[in-house]
Amino acid sequence: MTGLCTDLYEIRMAAGYLRRGMTLPATFSLFVRELPRERGFLVAAGLADCLDFLERLHFAAEDLDYLGDVVHLPEGDLAALAELRFTGDVLAVPEGRVVFAGEPLLEVTAPLPQAQLAETALLNFATFQTAVAAKAARCRIAAPHADLVDFAARRTHGLEAARAVARASAITGFAGTSYVAAAREFGLLAAGTMAHSYVEAFPDERTAFRAFAADFPDAAVFLVDTYDTLRGVRAAIDVARELPAGSRIGIRLDSGDLGELALQARRLLDDAGFPDARIMASGGLDEHALAELAAAPIDMFGVGTRMGVSADAPSLDSAYKLVECGGTPVMKLSTGKLTAPGAKQVYRGEPGQPDLLALRTEKPPAGREPLLEPAMRGGARVELPEPVQAAQRRFEHDLRWLPEPARRLIGPEPVEVHATPMLLRCAESVRHRLEQAL
Repeated sequence: MTGLCTDLYEIRMAAGYLRRGMTLPATFSLFVRELPRERGFLVAAGLADCLDFLERLHFAAEDLDYLGDVVHLPEGDLAALAELRFTGDVLAVPEGRVVFAGEPLLEVTAPLPQAQLAETALLNFATFQTAVAAKAARCRIAAPHADLVDFAARRTHGLEAARAVARASAITGFAGTSYVAAAREFGLLAAGTMAHSYVEAFPDERTAFRAFAADFPDAAVFLVDTYDTLRGVRAAIDVARELPAGSRIGIRLDSGDLGELALQARRLLDDAGFPDARIMASGGLDEHALAELAAAPIDMFGVGTRMGVSADAPSLDSAYKLVECGGTPVMKLSTGKLTAPGAKQVYRGEPGQPDLLALRTEKPPAGREPLLEPAMRGGARVELPEPVQAAQRRFEHDLRWLPEPARRLIGPEPVEVHATPMLLRCAESVRHRLEQAL
């Protein structure tokens, strides 16, 4: 990635700062202002891509040529941008942790031009992946005893989004992904069956199933609803009887009344002597559909479009705001977009307690853990990139902590976030100073 992976006004602001020698340390805070109506929590995600971007931030020769020839930046600006690298610090909520509105997902402290240039990319990575991870987490809550597989790649908004969705859903405990490139990159289970076109390409279902089982004996999951679902199940049973003893088989349902069809399919499979055959279901599923199918004998769900685009809440009201410049707390006073000044920390206590939003300089309150941890120092990662499984373990921990009202699929009640008295006094002092200067 290059320095052009940003909005134009970020480059112009950075160039303006550099012209004037405005390179004092600045802290920007990235947070979500309000949760979507049907969200009781968010799941931090996207940090890995944020750190990767910051490590690679630079302007290549061809980038500078473009900025000179097309954007018409003068030579002095181009020379300054050519030397720019990220040398700052990042404190961040580790991926997989549950977070709420108003809590920083990350804070960047760096020379002002560097921190400013990071805004677009950091918001892009953190906002999208956090939104998808929250949607995927709700699917996990709706179907806690089934395996969930990411089927979203074909309808995400681009293949980069498909990659991000595979990782974000894995953080929340999805068992695998159909997107092979992401499975390889992140060490996930690559999962998939067959399409209706495969069945249609053969003279009949039995022939199709027989061919698939011969080619992929360890992945003999048959899509049974191309023509008539229960006939498809019977065809799958006929083919399964031809397989060596102990072969593992399964069926996939992709249309119709999935709950009723699963019940009938389970009876047919059990009566035929295949009690271990797994039933998978897919087709327009989200957390609400999964909750309705909770009692059905379905072992695995393929969850696609609605999770992959977070269909009911496709965006978050996220912001990346300057909160401290040259050691001085600053804030925005705009109606409806008020920000809290100063570099911050979030402290979490026992279930039922509100989270505390505090100034970073405050003494940590007893019995609470800080959520923001050092992620970069001096432009370098504090630790090597971690496997997705580490974020998944954090999510499992926080899911156990999350109070039931926040977990609700309908009418959730988020955990409250309270500002400390010191932060409130700081905000009032900054507000007074700014109003006096107007």
